[in-house]
Amino acid sequence: MPNRFIVEADGGSRGNPGPAGYGAVVLDAVTGEALAEAAEYIGTATNNVAEYKGLIAGLEAAHALDPDAEVQVRMDSKLVVEQMSGRWKIKHPDMKPLAARAQRAFPAGRVSYQWIPREQNKHADRLANEAMDAGKAGRQWEPGLSSADRGTTGVAAALEIPAAEPLAEPKAAPVGWAAPADLGAPTTFVLLRHGETALTPEKRFSGSGGSDPELSPAGRRQAEAAAAALAARGTIQAIVTSPMRRCRETAEAIAGRLGLDVRVEEGLREADFGAWEGLTFAEVRERFPEDLDAWLASTKAAPTGGGESFATVARRVSLSRDKLLARYAGRTVLLVTHVTPIKTLVRLALGAPPESLFRMELSAASLSAVAYYADGNASLRLLNETSHLR
Repeated sequence: MPNRFIVEADGGSRGNPGPAGYGAVVLDAVTGEALAEAAEYIGTATNNVAEYKGLIAGLEAAHALDPDAEVQVRMDSKLVVEQMSGRWKIKHPDMKPLAARAQRAFPAGRVSYQWIPREQNKHADRLANEAMDAGKAGRQWEPGLSSADRGTTGVAAALEIPAAEPLAEPKAAPVGWAAPADLGAPTTFVLLRHGETALTPEKRFSGSGGSDPELSPAGRRQAEAAAAALAARGTIQAIVTSPMRRCRETAEAIAGRLGLDVRVEEGLREADFGAWEGLTFAEVRERFPEDLDAWLASTKAAPTGGGESFATVARRVSLSRDKLLARYAGRTVLLVTHVTPIKTLVRLALGAPPESLFRMELSAASLSAVAYYADGNASLRLLNETSHLR
């Protein structure tokens, strides 16, 4: 099942035309959780221009979270809803390029539109007004002024929507010692692979579709060693784990040492390896040679029996990454997870091709780390460190 998002968007102008701004929020259609917020002061414009720009920002934020999701747009602008639904013609020359940009922002076949009364669009309306207030004060809207004070999440800092140009891939910029000084503290994910299970030494496929094994005695010792090393460093501010038993047990060992709570994030679970669960690579090669060759050749190929492709895993891991970046902006967070999610996060941070997944070694209970900056760039700080296990 694809992810389902609700995009609520609004725009306003104090003068029509006058000082204008927009706001948009992306919600999980099932839980109602706010996944992303965007808002911007756009200078002098009309209400309709601001509304369209709010729509564009919301769709682009949803696309950044999951380009394959299904989206329902809810707005209190009858004009925008009817025009984007194709029931009204777009006659005004200022609206045509904006509508075209909105159509490019997300595949039209996965977007539907619904008009709602203004009182049901309060979240987006509030963001738009915050953006206009910020513009009046001579600054741009900042997500922390909205989301942090109200308990919602927002990734607008990482999804800065420009006023006139479509989103582009961020250009690589120097990081580390050469990074610009004004980016602020990065959000750092310390990535810990869980400790060993009985299947780990035998190198058997062990994903989210299998037996969900517990830590072995060796794995429990590894978890304690990782906990001691992380406690000595003293930098971890929050702990998030995959829902799978081996990760939860590893995370709980560390949480007990650090005095922190553990939050479960479903998107950090291991890939589902289908009919390959519990088998060694050699056994899969013997039983399903054609399926294995296809899997090794393309990230879109799934294991035998309805498992997950690497492309599918990358989409859900990216969504979890963005949610966690919004929730823990500027903090250092321990993510206890598995081989495929960790390799995926590293690959995405490096901008490496999909085949790089097969060229990384990740030992049980190893530590890696990625820092994410406010300009959208990322820096790999550590990969497969195991010194704490010696």
